[in-house]
This record gives sequence, C-alpha cells and structure tokens, in this order.
Amino acid sequence: MEAQNQTIVTEILLLGFQQLDCFRIPIFLMFLIIYCLTLVANVMIITLVTLSQHLHSPMYFFLSHLLLSDILLTTNIVPNMLKVILRQGSTIPLSGCITQVHFFGTSLAAECLLLTVMSYDRYLAVCKPLHYSTIMNYNLQLKLVIGYWSISSLISIIAAFLISQLHFCHSNMINHFFCDLAPLLELSCSDTFAIDLDNSLQATPLTIFPIVFISATYVRIFKSILKIQSTIGIQKAFSTCTSHLTVVCIFYGTLFTLYVVPSKGQLLKVNKILSLMYTVVTPLFNPLIYSIYEIKTALRKYVKKIS
Repeated sequence: MEAQNQTIVTEILLLGFQQLDCFRIPIFLMFLIIYCLTLVANVMIITLVTLSQHLHSPMYFFLSHLLLSDILLTTNIVPNMLKVILRQGSTIPLSGCITQVHFFGTSLAAECLLLTVMSYDRYLAVCKPLHYSTIMNYNLQLKLVIGYWSISSLISIIAAFLISQLHFCHSNMINHFFCDLAPLLELSCSDTFAIDLDNSLQATPLTIFPIVFISATYVRIFKSILKIQSTIGIQKAFSTCTSHLTVVCIFYGTLFTLYVVPSKGQLLKVNKILSLMYTVVTPLFNPLIYSIYEIKTALRKYVKKIS
C-alpha cells in the first residue's frame, strides 16, 4: 500500500535563493550582466585564437577549448538560474534536470582533463623546448582534444543513464539554483548504489590523478626555471605558466571544497556561494586571467583593422 500511495515525481522545484525580497531584481540584473560579459569575453578570445596566425600554438589551441568548456558550463546553469531568481523558485522537468546534470558533468570532467593536458603542454614548453614542436604537434593536439571530450561525454552519459533508471517519489524540492547530483539523488526512492559507485569510481581519476600529475609537472617546471640564468628568460617562463596555475588553483580549490570535503554540517548558503563561484564567476575570470600580452596584441590589431 505504501508503494502504491507514493507520488511519482515528474518535475523538480528549484528553490534557488530564498528571501531575496527587494534584492531579487538587482541580483538578477547583476548575474545577467556577468553572463553576457562571460559569453562576450570567451567568444572574443576563441575568435581571436582562430583568426590570428600569431596565436596558432598549442597553448592557445587548448585555451580555446577551456573557454568552450566554460561557455558550456555557464550556459547550462545560468539561464535557468536567472528564471529561478526572478520567480523566487522555478520548476524544471525531471528529464531537463537529468540533462542539466549531464552537461554539468561533461563540462566539469572536460575542464579537469583539459587543465591536466595544459600542464603537460607547459612542461614540454619549459623543460623540453628543443623538442616541444616535434612532440606537441597538431596530430597530438587533435588526439588529446578528441580524447578528453569523448571521455568527458561518455562519463556523463553513463551517469545520466543510471539516474534515468531511478524512480523519484519523495519531495520534489531541491534547495539549490541548479540540478546538482547529490541533492537530486536524495529525492530518489530507488537504490542509488549503482550511481553512487559510478560517482566514486569517477572521482579518483578525475580529481586525484590530475592534481598529482599537475603538481609533478610544476615541480619539474620550477626546477627548470631556477636553472635559467637570464632574468628575462625567467620572467618569460613564469609568464607562460602563471595564468594556467592560477586557473588550476581556483578550479580545484572550489571543486575540492564542494565535492571532496564532507558536506555534512556545511551551511547551504556557503555551498551555494561556492557553486556560484564555480558556475558563474570563474567562467568570467578565466578569459581575464588569460588576457596575456599576445592576446591583447592580437585584439589591438583587429580593432585597428575594423576602425
């Protein structure tokens, strides 16, 4: 009788940010402006990398895919989040919620793998400069890009399929501004062992391995930089790594706090703020962090052509 009386959930209610009251419209406008600026900045740099011969190098090739991942991430989250803010809570179909989890997982996994690939690229550029162009050729770049996008998509498809097999018959409310995996699973009345196991098996290769690999490559990079006797050479070597290292620290710092540190006892407001950092703020910071000299020079050239 209990199973028969259970109500099957077909849509999810995202509570978002409660008790915004008179701040609802200003916050909505602020996030809308940030989203528009994020799209403009990321698309602009991707366009410059594509059109400028001066920027046709592995570092900028991988950078364009990093920014593409940011566009996927923020576009998957922010438009619906704006609706949630404006309406002080909004419903989303269960299928749409699972789709959001899928694309969120894809962009998350892609960025983890891409930052690892970029650290390898910086290692070759600093530690093996004479063999850099031979090793990091265009064929290898394509294989790496196809590889990490394929792996990221496959991982997320498996997770989305496992979620779609679950039955949801508890409360349909999620106290968040997007469909994150953990709160979604709390609504399930099915056995979540398979998806929990899949999530645990993914966590190690997608977080621990990249962190260890990136740390090891930067130890080698810093050792090589310290051997450079020219001050200009040291500055140039550091300039090629600083942007990437900054993005790595911001990305993995937020990721570690959100998904690795146990969340029991963690305030929901803090969790939401950290999620905002990753889904809204970081995609805007990345193009600003990477707006290094070469990109600024390329932008000035195109502005002069237009004017």
